[in-house]
Amino acid sequence: MTSIAVPYDQILQRRVLIIDDEEANLLLLETLLKREGYSQIHCLSDPSQAIAKLVEIEPHIILLDLMMPDIDGYQLLDAFRRHSRPDEFRPVLVLTADTTLQARRRALSLGAKDFVSKPFDVIEIALRISNLLETQILYERLRHGSEPAADAE
Repeated sequence: MTSIAVPYDQILQRRVLIIDDEEANLLLLETLLKREGYSQIHCLSDPSQAIAKLVEIEPHIILLDLMMPDIDGYQLLDAFRRHSRPDEFRPVLVLTADTTLQARRRALSLGAKDFVSKPFDVIEIALRISNLLETQILYERLRHGSEPAADAE
């Protein structure tokens, strides 16, 4: 996976937070990301710790399950939005077994940037994650007025 605008190694350096109450899903996603070359992967199985983890590690992207006990993904999407700066772009990729149109619409209206149904294709997930992170890097460049690195041209 290469990009003209953003070197792939820059994408791989981004911090990823995975929130899912199922340990098997966390392990699958962590293994996939490690295989792709990501090194800053943080997994969380207890959604009640999500805001503290968000503040602690300041992830560049969040992979979020919707259906979790006590605090669901919708509540977390709303909380993430309240804890983000207005000029911040932190994509949330929702991963869920709920394939209804209502679930998609609700998640997207609460700030999710992408939505993938479980079970998912691991190659597609990897591509979606890198695309969202590339978009984030480009957004940061625009916001800060910085030019692309010379090796990216």
